[in-house]
Amino acid sequence: MLERFTDFLLELTGLQTGTALFVSAEFFIADVIKIFLLLITIIFVISVVRSYLPPDRIRKILSGKNSLVSSLMAAGVGVFTPFCSCSAIPLFLGFLEAGVPVSATFSFLIASPMVNEVALIMLLSMFGWKIALVYLGLGITIAVSSGLILEKIGAEKWILKIAAKELAHKDGKMSFEERLVYAKKYTKSILNNVWIYIIIGVGIGAAIHGYVPVDYLADIASKDHWYAVPAAVLLGVPLYSNAAGIVPLISVLTEKGVAIGTVLAFMMAVTGLSFPEFMILKKVLKWQLLALFILVIAIGIIAAGYIFNAII
Repeated sequence: MLERFTDFLLELTGLQTGTALFVSAEFFIADVIKIFLLLITIIFVISVVRSYLPPDRIRKILSGKNSLVSSLMAAGVGVFTPFCSCSAIPLFLGFLEAGVPVSATFSFLIASPMVNEVALIMLLSMFGWKIALVYLGLGITIAVSSGLILEKIGAEKWILKIAAKELAHKDGKMSFEERLVYAKKYTKSILNNVWIYIIIGVGIGAAIHGYVPVDYLADIASKDHWYAVPAAVLLGVPLYSNAAGIVPLISVLTEKGVAIGTVLAFMMAVTGLSFPEFMILKKVLKWQLLALFILVIAIGIIAAGYIFNAII
């Protein structure tokens, strides 16, 4: 139905069927509609669920447990918080101030931008449940293992002591009607923050979809080239986007023949290793910890890329 609706709209414009411009426009319209429908529905539902878990309660849940359990739980919290890497930092600081284990705070900081419901919804819609589940599993593994490694090497001594300003959140004592209002407002706020990334991401993807030759991209990022995955990670670091902006581009790159592990490693790098995030973290982490933070996550993402390419 969506394809027929898109073709109907394009026929009204007089564009010639089969041209590069028609193919790009068709991709753009269909994906924008599909992505927004999915985001509005799923984020609203998850917002209602998360209204029962305000930050104070989350911190109480995470504290007083061994590092592995608290890290797994923190990564799980990250999955349900659709923050970009920079906007996850205030809650990360709140966890530190509340005495949540260091491994858990870093697991949350890594998982929140890299493996959240926005990323999973979009991956599910574009690639199917198998890719989405493998991405979820590897993303949580990277987040938890990185947090545990950073705690093991004594990351606490490299964290600067500054006051953390917590994110505003309801205290959880709301009626169901209030939760629906909260979910509506939260969904609107998320869409206000990500809609431009969706438009830009889908736009870039549409241009590649219609105009870039298949063989060109497939040859550069072929599985046969050992350097494809680390090169994709390095390319993703200077960029800054959230999952909503990068997944449409990922979809097009895979259609062009780029190995799935390579493009998903690129996605992880863009969302989890962004340069703006480093600039903010530099104010609260000493350079030794920041360097280790980047190195540990980069190694995990590169390994995940190779694993993706090997099993899919």
